[in-house]
Amino acid sequence: MALKSETFSERVRKVRSQLDLSQEELAHAIGVSFATVNRWENGKTLPSKLARVSFQNFCATMKRQGMLKDDQV
Repeated sequence: MALKSETFSERVRKVRSQLDLSQEELAHAIGVSFATVNRWENGKTLPSKLARVSFQNFCATMKRQGMLKDDQV
């Protein structure tokens, strides 16, 4: 049985939860609007390549700092 991979919206929600950030705080940290993060989390849109890279870089930085313990991001 194959494992279901995590969707981008689930990943964003998980990261925000682990870091105890609001959608607005995450948006500011990665350089997008609050509405953009809200649409991602609700599965209404997917990020552009640039926004996805910004999110991945943010997650990598948080991991290096020991603040994020998510192996999927």
